[in-house]
Amino acid sequence: MTIRLDIHAHLAPIPPRARMTDGVAWDNGQNVLVIDGHPVGMRPLFDPPALIRWMDDNQVQNTWISIPPPLYRQQLEGAVAEAWSDTINEGLQTIAAGDADRLLALVHLPMELPALAAAIARKWIARGHTRFSAPAGGTKGQMISDPAYTPLWDTLNEAGAFLLLHPGDSPDPRVSPFYLANLLGNPYETTLAACHLVYGGILASHPDILFCLAHGGGMTAVLAGRLAQGFITKRPGLDMSLPPPRDLLKRLWVDTILHDDGAVGLAEQIFGPDHIVFGTDWPFPMGLMTPHTQLAGLSPAQQDRMLRTNPETLLTKGAR
Repeated sequence: MTIRLDIHAHLAPIPPRARMTDGVAWDNGQNVLVIDGHPVGMRPLFDPPALIRWMDDNQVQNTWISIPPPLYRQQLEGAVAEAWSDTINEGLQTIAAGDADRLLALVHLPMELPALAAAIARKWIARGHTRFSAPAGGTKGQMISDPAYTPLWDTLNEAGAFLLLHPGDSPDPRVSPFYLANLLGNPYETTLAACHLVYGGILASHPDILFCLAHGGGMTAVLAGRLAQGFITKRPGLDMSLPPPRDLLKRLWVDTILHDDGAVGLAEQIFGPDHIVFGTDWPFPMGLMTPHTQLAGLSPAQQDRMLRTNPETLLTKGAR
C-alpha cells in the first residue's frame, strides 16, 4: 500500500565540514557533529538522499521533516537562541527545497523561550509557512499552559497552523538507567504536554491549531479515563468551566508510533479514528523503519485510514 504522508521524520540541517561556532562543530577526525560536547552519530540524519531512498523503498510519497532532539539545544537564551533557530530553520528549508515535491520542512519553535517562539511563528507565517514542530518538554519548569505562551497560541490559531509536539530530554535523573530516558521519558514528556493542553484550556480556546503528539501521544490514551475522572470529581485546581477532557482529547492528532496493535486501537478510541496519521521517527530505531511489516497487524481499514485518508486531511488543512 502506498503511504501518502509521513508527518514525523528527522534531518539535521548541518552540512558536513560546515564551519560552526558556539558549541557546535564537526569533529573531522571522527567525522561526527558535536553539539555542546555530545556527538550526534546517526549518519542518515545528515543525508537527505538516504531519506528519499528510504521513502522510495517503502512507498512513501511525502514526508514532513523536523530537526531531531539533539539539535534542540534548550539551554540557549537570547540572541544565541535566536541565531541558532534561524540557522536550523533556514537549513531545513534548503533541504526541503531540494526535493520540494517530496519534502516539507516543519519550522522549529524553541518552546523554552515563549516570546521567541511566538516571534518565529509570526515571521514564518508571514513567509507563507503554517506547519511547525516544537519540543513538548524537556526543560525543568517548562509548562505550556503558562500564560506566557498565549501569544504563540493566538498566532498559530489565527493561521490554522499544524504543530507537531515532540519530546526533548526528560529532566528527571531517575530515567537515566536502562535507556529509560527514551523508553519512558519521551512518552512522559509528551503526555505531560497533553495534560497541560487539556486542563490549561489551550485546546478549548484555540480550536484551529492542529496539535499532533509524537509517538502516539505517549501515555495520554491510557490516562484518558483518569483525566476524565479527575474532572468529574472536581479535583482541586481544575477549571470546571472547560469542556470535559474526553471531548478535548478528540481535538488532538497523534502518529502511529506505538509498537502495539492494541495501543493503536486504544488511540483510535480516545483521539478518534480520523486523527491518527502515519509517522516513522526516521531514522531512529525506536521508530517504524519497516512500516509495512510493523503495521501489518492492523486491519486493512485501519491501514487505509492512517496511511492514506487521514494524511490527506492534514495536507489540505492549512495547505500553505
